[in-house]
Amino acid sequence: MAAKTILDKLAVLSDAAKYDASCASSGSEKRKAGKTTGIGSTQGMGICHAYAPDGRCISLLKILLTNFCVFDCAYCVNRSSSNVERARFTPEEVVRLTLDFYKRNYIEGLFLSSGIIRDSDYTMEQLVRVAALLREEHDFRGYIHLKAIPGASDDLIDAAGRYADRLSVNVELPTDESVERFAPEKKPAVIRQAMGALRTRIEANEDLKKAKAKVRRFAPAGQSTQMIVGADDTTDATILERSANLYGSYQLKRVYFSAFSPIPDASSALPLLKPPMMREHRLYQADWLMRFYGFDRKEIVDGAPGGMLDLTVDPKLAWALSTRDRFPVDINRADRETLLRVPGLGVKSVDRLIASRRWTTLRLADLGRIVKSLDAVRPFVVAADWHPGSALDRLDLKAKLAPSPEQLSLF
Repeated sequence: MAAKTILDKLAVLSDAAKYDASCASSGSEKRKAGKTTGIGSTQGMGICHAYAPDGRCISLLKILLTNFCVFDCAYCVNRSSSNVERARFTPEEVVRLTLDFYKRNYIEGLFLSSGIIRDSDYTMEQLVRVAALLREEHDFRGYIHLKAIPGASDDLIDAAGRYADRLSVNVELPTDESVERFAPEKKPAVIRQAMGALRTRIEANEDLKKAKAKVRRFAPAGQSTQMIVGADDTTDATILERSANLYGSYQLKRVYFSAFSPIPDASSALPLLKPPMMREHRLYQADWLMRFYGFDRKEIVDGAPGGMLDLTVDPKLAWALSTRDRFPVDINRADRETLLRVPGLGVKSVDRLIASRRWTTLRLADLGRIVKSLDAVRPFVVAADWHPGSALDRLDLKAKLAPSPEQLSLF
């Protein structure tokens, strides 16, 4: 068999990386303030990046170092018993690809994960070598996200945090029981230990910076994680409870949800069909409500049949429809926390609304210039010239506000 070229490997290992959703670039910082040269610099020569704090992803080269793996996780297409095409990059090949893609303006950074080669330390050492070569030999200041391998040595994790903007440790599945069932070689306690160690290092680094001490950076964009949704029978209520616990316990920047995708030669214990993509979307919306809108998890899932979010409407609208006694809300008098609970009002539109009413009494037309969809907001608010009256009590209000199903194209 002919040896694989670097492009052959790229085809295999970029496809293999698509199952990891935990690659975002929010929260990165500029490197070596005052120095304006160097590949991937966030200022001066090279691309000028806008690293958004709201979760937006920049364009990244997203690949695995290898899809060989010593583990045999039932849900993973790259498990050791899987009959898939295998490939492996050298660290130098990943560096070459990253620089070539960057110079062509295709990417702004690198997301690098890997199957487990030999053991945790050896795999982590290879990932760190890629980042070290980029930073030290090629003066690369673009974004780097590395997968932190549970069980790797403290020295390797320290090195990874010095070179990477963000690190992530995947919890894999929503419950320990599911991890033990589908990935018995992985230990939930070891995963939690790795996440806890990252939190300790990140917080220590932040404390030193606040004290204006001279300190070496450590993962300035924090840590994230991913859990697979739909590989087991865990409900949305339990998933959101786990998500809330992860944010609280490890100060994560993001919890990513990845809908399970059926794989070849899968275990009979796994579902034959993937869950609706809308389920993943609703979980992200619920996660956003808990993080930025002041919702408690129980408010979102209490009353949800079988602990599952409604797929036909977003979680905020579902909550509003079940608590109609809290509406309508007067947009000229309500506080920010109350306005954030109104369907159709986002964080930016609420802030604009509050700023506008300092100078004028808002009418419905004024609100229409602030929000994306006045129809979504109208039944739940009072304005200077508007009151929804009995519209809020309509039995068909959910059907009226639910988006129409889209016809799928046959072409």
